[in-house]
Amino acid sequence: MAQIQRTPLADQAAEALLDRVRAGEWQLGAKLPGETTLGPQLGVGRSTVREAIRQLAGRGVLSSRQGAGVFVVALDVPDDWDAVLRRSDIVAVIEARAAIEGEAAALAAVRRTPADLRAIRRALRERARHRSVIEDHVDTDTAFHRSIVAAAHNPILLEFFDGFTPRLRQAMLEMLRTRPGFAGGSDEDHAAHERLAEAIAGRDAETASSLSRSHLVALAAALG
Repeated sequence: MAQIQRTPLADQAAEALLDRVRAGEWQLGAKLPGETTLGPQLGVGRSTVREAIRQLAGRGVLSSRQGAGVFVVALDVPDDWDAVLRRSDIVAVIEARAAIEGEAAALAAVRRTPADLRAIRRALRERARHRSVIEDHVDTDTAFHRSIVAAAHNPILLEFFDGFTPRLRQAMLEMLRTRPGFAGGSDEDHAAHERLAEAIAGRDAETASSLSRSHLVALAAALG
């Protein structure tokens, strides 16, 4: 027979503090009362208050500043990035990707190394070889775009791109399966990707950014 699990006091105290923050008792940037004040209010000891504060600091709500106190740095627990993407409309995801990849393409044109360029061209060739099977087309197309983001040499942009990939992949598969006439694997579409690769090879940041954005804007319009 399963035992009833009791919620630790520190977890309860953390939730009580979070509820008070959400209710507006402390504004953004406000300093919390000390442990000797909060303990009696919450009905717990000072060590439990400290643990509750550590929990909320780890969740991005509070910040402990040595010698100064504990301050409110967010009015709620920030959403998990994966959860945000799961809730987002696919068009919104593509619009965000357009902003990220447009900048990444411009940076790639400036920063790409010979090895980066070889990786981009290799990914482009793979994309050309896998245009008939939907799953392969989506995966090789993603790999091509990722090679460009990687060539920007900005780890944050690459992390964002990788975060979008699962959400976008599923949407693209569903769209291509239900709309076989979509131009994702057409000669015209592939030629646009070739022009993007050549703009990066030619260190033409403005053209690379424009081509990257226009491709994704057109995709968002097709999905909208």
